[in-house]
Amino acid sequence: MALTVATNTGALMAQAAASSVNKEMEISMERLSTGKRINSASDDAAGVAIASRLTSEIRGTNQAIRNAMDAQALIDTAEGAHYEVENILQRMRELAVQAANDTNDADDRSSLETEFNELVNEIDRIADVTTWAGQSLLTGTGGAGSSGSFTFHIGSGVSSADQLSITIASLTTSGSTVSVSGLTLGSATSATSAITAIDAAITALNSQRATLGSYSNRLDHTVSNLTNITNNLQSGLGRIQDADFAAETTNLARTQILQQASTAMLAQANAAKQNVLSLLQG
Repeated sequence: MALTVATNTGALMAQAAASSVNKEMEISMERLSTGKRINSASDDAAGVAIASRLTSEIRGTNQAIRNAMDAQALIDTAEGAHYEVENILQRMRELAVQAANDTNDADDRSSLETEFNELVNEIDRIADVTTWAGQSLLTGTGGAGSSGSFTFHIGSGVSSADQLSITIASLTTSGSTVSVSGLTLGSATSATSAITAIDAAITALNSQRATLGSYSNRLDHTVSNLTNITNNLQSGLGRIQDADFAAETTNLARTQILQQASTAMLAQANAAKQNVLSLLQG
């Protein structure tokens, strides 16, 4: 084998090995520092794209959970007002039944009608002041287009399955649900008519309460399902981008040993060329 000094093949090989090992060691140190297996697209080009899509879906699903919980709070607020209006209607019916009895004279019926009318006013007041974030819930003017229709975005996508629409009809005494307006208790006949009208109002009110209650229960399941989805998405994302600390610490120890070995071999390769000088000493 020829003795040369212009090209130190051994040193070049040791230098290349050291460079490669240093790069591996830096990658392991980066992953251990950040806790992530993918820190740049070069680490896993396909994984970066998948992780990005999963991140979008996770964040969208988490927001959908918050949307569903807000929607449930809005519905429960409206339903709570429905409950109180029903209590008022029950009292109004009681007064109408009392006024229908001819043991009451005109003065008695006038006193009953005074309370009756105040309860009518209270129904309208409750309808006017029941709001959610400034939106009226019980006047039929809240939601999209001031129509009483509300659409809740309860999914991470844009399809119709990601939305839930409800309509909350007006609870004012001039509306379609509780129409207890223009009623009087001045006579047994008018009191009897009031009973009939109040019964119809209670039926309509209970129908809307049942509808709102079913939506609220439905949103419970929506939140539970979305929570399961986001948990599984998080697990999938973690498997793609999270660093395996056991594997990375093992790899770091291996590369540190190889770095020391390649550095030592580079020193040996450089020292080996010193033998050429003995030929020049004569």
